[in-house]
Amino acid sequence: MTDKARSSTSTEQFQQAFWVVVPAAGVGERMLADRPKQYLPLAGKSVLEQTLNRLLSHPGIIGVVLVLAEDDSYWEQTELVTEKRILITRGGEQRFHSVLNGLKRLAEIIPKQDWVMVHDAARPCISHDDLNSLILATPKTKDGLVLGAPVRDTMKQVDSSAQVLSTLDRSCLWHAFTPQVFRLGELEAALTACLDKNLPVTDEASAMEYCGYHPQMVQGSEHNIKITRPKDLCLAEMILKTVAEEQE
Repeated sequence: MTDKARSSTSTEQFQQAFWVVVPAAGVGERMLADRPKQYLPLAGKSVLEQTLNRLLSHPGIIGVVLVLAEDDSYWEQTELVTEKRILITRGGEQRFHSVLNGLKRLAEIIPKQDWVMVHDAARPCISHDDLNSLILATPKTKDGLVLGAPVRDTMKQVDSSAQVLSTLDRSCLWHAFTPQVFRLGELEAALTACLDKNLPVTDEASAMEYCGYHPQMVQGSEHNIKITRPKDLCLAEMILKTVAEEQE
């Protein structure tokens, strides 16, 4: 069954239409490009457009809060600039500041007890199957959800000079992806608490963990890669091409 067909068959089971916060205010320095990585070309569009199209084409997603840098000069050149389901707000110094700004904008239009997703702008290969899994798992959780995949490789713990200290038990380790799903008010409060205490926040789940929550992992596709280096663009293009061929 194709990705598109699975989305269609699951639509009737959705209990809530989701908003997604997409932080896209970063510069992506590791790409060594002439523009932020979310605006690099990918399969005929920008990375950001591919990501947004994947999200907005899912029947369980009602809209996106897109968080852009103050000096962003690229968004106005995209085909999605007139898309009414996208709300624009401005980002902050770091990613979690941008997410917090997006949540505050969203709190103006939906109740704080609603579940919301947060998804990386640089993950354009998110599948409808994975979105289905998150949406259908939401009624079963109280602390939130994190899309991810179990670690397959042997994991080593090292010191600052890369000297191996120990081998970790990989049976208890997962790679964390996005989207991640939390109640709007709880996530906003958790990020604010971490900001006030100057705690490091690498993803939304880490903020929730600092505040005593225990999110549930939901297994997703390892094709949901995050574009961080130039070679990732080639891999993402191959994945998107395969998905398009499967849907024909």
